[in-house]
Amino acid sequence: MNEIRFEYDIHEYHPPFYIFDTDILAEQIRKIRDFLGEDVELCYAMKANSFVIKDLEEVVDSFEVCSPGEFTICERAGIDMGKVIMSGVHKKPEDIEYALRHYGDKIIYTVESLSHWQILRDCSSKLQTPIRVLLRLTSGNQFGMDESMIRQIMEGGSHEFITIEGIQYFSGTQKKSIAKLENELHMLDQLCRELNQEYGFPVKRLEYGPGLPVCYFEGEKNEEDQMLNGLAKCIKNLSFGGRVTLEMGRFIAAPCGFYVTSVVDQKTNKGEPYCIVDGGIHQLNYYGQMLAMKKPPILHFNHREGEKKEWTVCGSLCTVNDVLVKKYPFQNLQIGDRIIFQKTGAYSATEGMSLFLSRDLPQILLYSAKDNFHIARPHLQTNAFNYFQL
Repeated sequence: MNEIRFEYDIHEYHPPFYIFDTDILAEQIRKIRDFLGEDVELCYAMKANSFVIKDLEEVVDSFEVCSPGEFTICERAGIDMGKVIMSGVHKKPEDIEYALRHYGDKIIYTVESLSHWQILRDCSSKLQTPIRVLLRLTSGNQFGMDESMIRQIMEGGSHEFITIEGIQYFSGTQKKSIAKLENELHMLDQLCRELNQEYGFPVKRLEYGPGLPVCYFEGEKNEEDQMLNGLAKCIKNLSFGGRVTLEMGRFIAAPCGFYVTSVVDQKTNKGEPYCIVDGGIHQLNYYGQMLAMKKPPILHFNHREGEKKEWTVCGSLCTVNDVLVKKYPFQNLQIGDRIIFQKTGAYSATEGMSLFLSRDLPQILLYSAKDNFHIARPHLQTNAFNYFQL
């Protein structure tokens, strides 16, 4: 990001706001592909950050779409429906029928239960339209199906309009154990081979969510490259014979994000320096943060010479929980200064409790060296959602 241009825009736009740097996004994709090679496909889980899907369309192979709302966003963005994998634990027949009527067999659907299988079977039969599916294997939670249910579907034989493409599996995020990835992939490889041997079903596609870790906090060991390298080695040991697709959200999007908020007040209460900012925890989300004790990467944009002091940074919500970070060292911090929280490209803009206290939604800016800044979303008032429409 051009620092001079960045400095101008930091002061040009009214905080709080997010910046998503699509050059950093593209660089992260290049890094992932350098480790994994071109034979491994990438699926972006758009729930991490839907604002960057158009910028990712040409550099990822598919998008995980988990709700009718996310599907509508894909339509509005003009995403190639041949890249959509319709996932999610709740699928309504009318949504499936809509997709089949408008896009035929372009979309792949996940099967999360026997009732999902029935819905997809009924819709495809009703519309006489072929449909492709992935059977989701559970990791021991509400998502997917037991292996026994997958085998039950296999034992039911072929269906006139349904083609089973393969298996989908995801067991969690922020994994820091290569052994865990190795064990999961070994289990999946074995299952895929057994399905071929026992049912004559060659798994053409294994979609796996590795849950690679993002290093968010000071003092943490950055294991991102180590985990990527270990994952690449694990994939090379697979023998089931189909394609591997890695589903990632946080690991792709987190590095591209910056959350900019402004200091609006300062005080010292019982010897503790506090600064109040115009944002808050409803707009900021770091996985693994505990009572604001961990220190994420922060830039003091108006840094100047002067006294260094440890400040507890609090937001504008009327709750004692609205603490962004405790005892963070700033040098000569003043009212009006901009504080920039880094690595906020995943889930901060989408997972925060954004309607709390009827605060406005932050503006969202996209940046690239080619296109500079442009507004993806203006500031939006939320009070209309928290009371009757008159």
